[in-house]
Amino acid sequence: MMSSVLSHSPILVVLLPLLAGPLCMLFGNRTIAYFVSILASLCSFLLSVYLLSLVSDGTVLSYHLGGWAPPLGIEYRVDAANALVLVIVSVISILTLPYARKSIEGEIAEKHHTLFYACFMMCFTGLMGVTITGDAFNVFVFLEVSSLSTYVLVALGAEKDRRALSAAYDYLILGTIGATFFVIGLGLIYMATGTLNMVDLAERITSLENNRTVRSGFAFIVVGMGVKVAIFPLHRWLPGAYTYAPSAISAFLAATATKVAIYVVMRFIFLVFSTKFGFEKDTLTFIFFPLAIVAMFAASFTAVYQVNLKRLLAFSSVAQIGYMLLGISLFTVTGLSAAMVHLFNHALTKGALFFAIGAIIYRIGSPMLPNMAGLGRKMPWTSAAIVIGGLSLIGVPGTVGFVSKWVLLKAALEQNYWLVSLAIVLSSLISIVYVWKIIEQLYLQPAKSDDAITEAPLSLLIPTWILILGSVWFGVNAEFTVQVSTTAAESLFHGKFLEPATIMGLEGRP
Repeated sequence: MMSSVLSHSPILVVLLPLLAGPLCMLFGNRTIAYFVSILASLCSFLLSVYLLSLVSDGTVLSYHLGGWAPPLGIEYRVDAANALVLVIVSVISILTLPYARKSIEGEIAEKHHTLFYACFMMCFTGLMGVTITGDAFNVFVFLEVSSLSTYVLVALGAEKDRRALSAAYDYLILGTIGATFFVIGLGLIYMATGTLNMVDLAERITSLENNRTVRSGFAFIVVGMGVKVAIFPLHRWLPGAYTYAPSAISAFLAATATKVAIYVVMRFIFLVFSTKFGFEKDTLTFIFFPLAIVAMFAASFTAVYQVNLKRLLAFSSVAQIGYMLLGISLFTVTGLSAAMVHLFNHALTKGALFFAIGAIIYRIGSPMLPNMAGLGRKMPWTSAAIVIGGLSLIGVPGTVGFVSKWVLLKAALEQNYWLVSLAIVLSSLISIVYVWKIIEQLYLQPAKSDDAITEAPLSLLIPTWILILGSVWFGVNAEFTVQVSTTAAESLFHGKFLEPATIMGLEGRP
């Protein structure tokens, strides 16, 4: 029985949260909705770990929905790269839900709690579906499932700050523009090839390098996903969404949404379009590369001047996205490995930091730095988590941030890009400034009042410290993450995702 269930793991990681969302609304009770959500997330996490264990050696798995073989039928395809992303998204989900149960008390009206869990499940469903599907149009469908629910989740922050409505509106407009560009690109590619299955697309597109329709489709897809990734300067939606969304949603989005979008960009660039295409290399060299460098510095400098800590971390995320894009634009296995390992490591670090800020907001009701003066003595565990997370953002040895930047430096030096290596180091030094600003307020400034502010509840601290301890553990014992990321990078760069796969699930169907 168990083996039969596990053989359907690729569809169950998406189906369980998809069913959980409507169930939350059907029951209409926030307690039941919470337990339904966390059960679905936990099952998806365990199934994601199982899938990662199957593909960590380079194996590729194929699941045919309804038993209909691709390209006629829809296929879910799993390799080391997307299995790693599935684990990231699902582990953040099962940590966010217990955190959210307490944190949303003061941020969202009680009558909207059930809606919160339902939308959270739909957002989770979309992110998992985008990651695992092998059908290009399904990527668009799941992107919209995730995005539409995210707009609602961000808007729910209006209970505490009305600016959440304008942030959600900005996200809606820009997200819709990005999705429109993406689906136009898919339409152009379909017009040129007659298929939407990614493996079939990759085969048919090989001889169409000079086809203008294919080139136009590639451009639309890159720009559309650029908005979703928040590539500088297409990042306008991100600071507002992260700043004014409920704390739990800020953490979840920062740790997952842009990571999934980056994976989609990598999959289209390295798998659907041949790495031999000249226009693809030009895109990475002349567009991604300079924009990544600019993001590393411009977003970091902007973060220095922020007094809203959530907004500060939002601009920091734009800079960190720059590091990932830099790894991709180096166009090597080591560069892709750096992007994949940073994708995992940044999810741990930024998720923990947003959790910690949410704990402070729960106690003092504000994300403004001046209001946090002296909290290091009143909220020692929360403040310590912020310090360790900040050290990881800088890239101090012993944290996952150091591992990410070390692999990225190695990738740059392999190409003899000494100036790029210097840029990585200098941009990391800028992050010292804004991290020090936070530490100074927490520990070196006198408290503004004698209010009896106490430490955050355990339900907020435990998820925060799980991610912080993960940041330290994988910073000291980096062998697993680097090995899996290297396998994932090789799968992407050498097209192993496109190789004959082991079929899971239903057999013998039409």
